[in-house]
Amino acid sequence: MAGADIEVRGLTKRYGSVTAIEAVSMRVEPEEFVTLLGPSGCGKTTLLKIIAGFVDPSAGEVRIGGQRVNDIPPHRRGVGIVFQNYALFPHMTVAQNVAFGPKMHKADRADIQQRVSEALSLVKLTGFEGRFPGELSGGQQQRVALARVIAVQPRVVLLDEPFGALDKNLRMDMQIELKKLLRELGITAIFVTHDQEEALTMSDRIAVMERGSIVQCGSPIQIYDAPASPFVATFVGTSNLLAGTLDQPGNALVFPQGFRLPYRAQVATPDGDVRVVIRPENLLIQREHAEDSWRAVVTVSLPLGASTVYEVQLEAGVPLRVSETRIANRELFAVGEQVFVRVVSPDACRVFPTTL
Repeated sequence: MAGADIEVRGLTKRYGSVTAIEAVSMRVEPEEFVTLLGPSGCGKTTLLKIIAGFVDPSAGEVRIGGQRVNDIPPHRRGVGIVFQNYALFPHMTVAQNVAFGPKMHKADRADIQQRVSEALSLVKLTGFEGRFPGELSGGQQQRVALARVIAVQPRVVLLDEPFGALDKNLRMDMQIELKKLLRELGITAIFVTHDQEEALTMSDRIAVMERGSIVQCGSPIQIYDAPASPFVATFVGTSNLLAGTLDQPGNALVFPQGFRLPYRAQVATPDGDVRVVIRPENLLIQREHAEDSWRAVVTVSLPLGASTVYEVQLEAGVPLRVSETRIANRELFAVGEQVFVRVVSPDACRVFPTTL
């Protein structure tokens, strides 16, 4: 089994007057794991269904392994699909569900048995062959759905929110196992989710979608640390979004609430009115006054195990969210306490024109 590259060129899909996706182009390298991330209704599932062959595009083309597949039916594209609802046949045993795909591809009996055995071994379900889906847990059903895909030996796997029905701990276990399994098998994968934490955990690259278009594509670190727009910054992770002005010659940010922040201008940073994004973990909260710190009052204190999240209000009435790693036996800041907040580094700010 060897992964194939996937390329979409200028894909557009219209339903009457509604445009679901517009002029989307993207390339996925062989054996790469790419996530389509975005809010509900942004077009990510439509894009996945076009690649799978379930939806015909209004314009553009899909290429898998260098071959144009627009006119090739789904079952002949070398694509395996895992859905959120598992789509298992309830009247079939685990072995029969996994064997279904190879049978449809007219594999011989011995080959089918070998594929079923190998697929169930890979997902750690050896011994479950005779059970029915209703006798399995949600996690086990998801493993069967994955084994069924593996058994058809696809070059590409498409996953549409496959862990949405699982609880948090089981979801994390499945994420880790899926990533290891696909890497071991060398399969190319496109994964759809609206869960930004899931995308950051699993992906080689993330394509962030908004209103039917890909607005940024890059590694998880690039997406998180260098968002291309305020939308990406606020959708992927948590951000404080402030209005301000960039001083000429660009060495300070001035906020209308009456405070300033030293700033080293980034490439192509606009002069004049801007929007400033600061991640909560790039703010420090302390009891002592320091240069370039802002006086504030703690309004919310949330211990979250390994970290503590605070919401503070600046003197000018501006709310900020601050996150810090929790240290054992260290006293937390109390609601109502007077504190000082400062940015860890001017480079921690992302500045955007107000037009974005």
